Amino acid sequence: MPTREELTAFIAEHGGDVGKREISRAFGLDGQDRIALKAMLRELADEGLIGKKRRKLHVPGALPAVVMAEVVERDEDGELIATPVDWDEEEHGEPPRILVRLARRAAIGRREAQPTPAIGDRVLLRTEEIPEGDGKVTHTGRVLKLIEKARAQVLGIFRKDRQGGGRLVPVDKRNMGRELAIPPDFENGAEEGDLVAVEILRHHAYGLPTAKVKERLGSLATEKAVSLIAIHAHGIPHVFRRETLAEAEAAKPASMAGREDWRPLPLVTIDPPDAKDHDDAVHAAPDDDPENAGGFILTVAIADVAYYVRPGSALDREAAVRGNSVYFPDRVVPMLPERISNDLCSLRPLEDRPALAVRMVIAPNGRKKSHSFHRVMMRSAAKLAYQQAQAAIEGRTDEITAPLLDPVLRPLYAAYAVVKKARDAREPLELDLPERKILLKPDGTVDKVIVPERLDAHRLIEEFMILANVAAAETLEEKRTPLVYRVHDAPSLEKVASLREFLQTLDIKLPKMETVRPSHFNGILARVDDTELAPLVNQVILRSQAQAEYAQENYGHFGLHLRRYAHFTSPIRRYADLIVHRGLIRALGFGRDGLPEATTPDGLAETAARISAAERRAMSAERETIDRLIAHHMAEQIGATFKGRIAGVTRAGLFVALDDTGADGFIPAATLGQDYYRYEEARHALIGERTGEMHRLGDRVEVKLVEAAPVAGALRFELLSEGAYVAGAGRPPRGRSRRGEDRPGRAPHRGRRR
Repeated sequence: MPTREELTAFIAEHGGDVGKREISRAFGLDGQDRIALKAMLRELADEGLIGKKRRKLHVPGALPAVVMAEVVERDEDGELIATPVDWDEEEHGEPPRILVRLARRAAIGRREAQPTPAIGDRVLLRTEEIPEGDGKVTHTGRVLKLIEKARAQVLGIFRKDRQGGGRLVPVDKRNMGRELAIPPDFENGAEEGDLVAVEILRHHAYGLPTAKVKERLGSLATEKAVSLIAIHAHGIPHVFRRETLAEAEAAKPASMAGREDWRPLPLVTIDPPDAKDHDDAVHAAPDDDPENAGGFILTVAIADVAYYVRPGSALDREAAVRGNSVYFPDRVVPMLPERISNDLCSLRPLEDRPALAVRMVIAPNGRKKSHSFHRVMMRSAAKLAYQQAQAAIEGRTDEITAPLLDPVLRPLYAAYAVVKKARDAREPLELDLPERKILLKPDGTVDKVIVPERLDAHRLIEEFMILANVAAAETLEEKRTPLVYRVHDAPSLEKVASLREFLQTLDIKLPKMETVRPSHFNGILARVDDTELAPLVNQVILRSQAQAEYAQENYGHFGLHLRRYAHFTSPIRRYADLIVHRGLIRALGFGRDGLPEATTPDGLAETAARISAAERRAMSAERETIDRLIAHHMAEQIGATFKGRIAGVTRAGLFVALDDTGADGFIPAATLGQDYYRYEEARHALIGERTGEMHRLGDRVEVKLVEAAPVAGALRFELLSEGAYVAGAGRPPRGRSRRGEDRPGRAPHRGRRR
């Protein structure tokens, strides 16, 4: 038997690519030895010394084979050091430092180095772990590609100064309150309210640092301009290149060549009422096969974007850089030009459109018996909104839905009722996390914030798309065609242990197990459903989950509880789906515009890393824009009180989400009271050392708005309500009041900004 140290070193040496089988083979273990090995691995996992990722063991801190990283500094020897862009510090601690090694390539008979990255650049690295004698691991990374040059500029809003010149109000929350002075000679034509990029010229011992306006990026005085901040702050490409637009305008409608004629089939699109493009249509009918009585033939047709966006074309190159469309409350930054996304590829009603369709045979128990893909020409029978389709099923038809009710809508809902049986049996993760939607006035300011009702129409489309995505992955695997999977790893052993420890504080038991499944979490969620604990437990279970991503390697989708899954249903707005479409075209001989034969696993791994990073970039930009819009909306309500719930707990303080708007604000720990508040990770709480007062994730609170920074999208609150008290952790003071000004003997306190 190996020792604990030998076992840990072996797992680290193999970089997260070993399981119990590989360990047993390497150390010659069998029989009783394997039982002892299993116990030793469980013990190491409970202590947090090893973890499990993609069904393989690893030492926490292990890196994937290909990683997006940012160059952060040079070491004492002048070597470049990078850290991963996507790194969970809460789970793994400090990000690993990667020694950057430059790749070389042959060029015209000589050796030529790739451009040397600089500090602040983003690069794609192929990583390697080199174990050292003391048990530590050195990470090195070979540069595969320079992704993004560093932006040595600071973004902010230009404000005129009465004394001449101006000030820059930074847009980054981390720089909230740190303004820059812009002398008159360095304004570069900037006007009040302009979003500008500046170069910092010098710092002074006294007064504000001086900066020079390098570029005017747009005016926030115009309507619907708040998203400009996030677009530029995150470097989201939003202006199409001339050659891309020219290629889109020159595109001609697809012909019937090589296509089946499905135009008589009454497919319909069901989307949000404000959708501009429609890339999926559905149809269902009872199966007339006597051997499948009670089953259905379900059809999902997806816009044939691959016909217009060919590999290597200007459209393709720009779509690959953008990765996905980005959706803001005030605008959309599309992946493809409108000529493609809103016209030629959009499945408009009563117009011929090319599509890639999958026809699935569904058994009475809801399971898919078989499927087949087809390249077709279709004609949508109608464009419906979710609420419109639901109203028709509930007896409130209109002039569009009335003639579709019996031949189209009722069979769709009947098919969904059957498919739902299999979904319920599969038991995907059932988190209840209501999503808010911001409705804007014509001037681009916030009108109101709503929580859209979740309808069966939403669930119907969602489940049909999942079935189509699974069918696409199965077909490409069967044909041995490379693809990009949509994957979602199981929670790490460390996070499950942390969750178990927290649930124990609520008298909820999560049994120890070697393999966790979504059903284990669903059982806990069902137990707290319709109780005060429900929001808290939903949030904590969400935080225990890994982040979904794209990968060339398949390790399943934990949340959906599926062994194989690929995105196929939205090629207008996601580059990953376009790759899957091309794979199907190549695998099934549908034409010459499929996935190039030269496509390699390494190339797809690189693409997966890039589009995963683009997805995270879009999510951050969308979230920050919502924060800014709501901060603008609340800027005139300083001093008002609100009800909310604690949505985050850190050593620095509490994050509170308000009930009405969902707005997030911060309460610095130093402003909570006369006590010193200690952060307890296991409880997700701040607890007063003297009083034992506890403020925990999910607690209901009342707060007062004391500061709003619309440009940064930041709000600061004062806590008005008291927390619970932990037995034995301290003694509540008598006559204690939450408001600082009501506490006798308490010196005024100026809270830290965040």
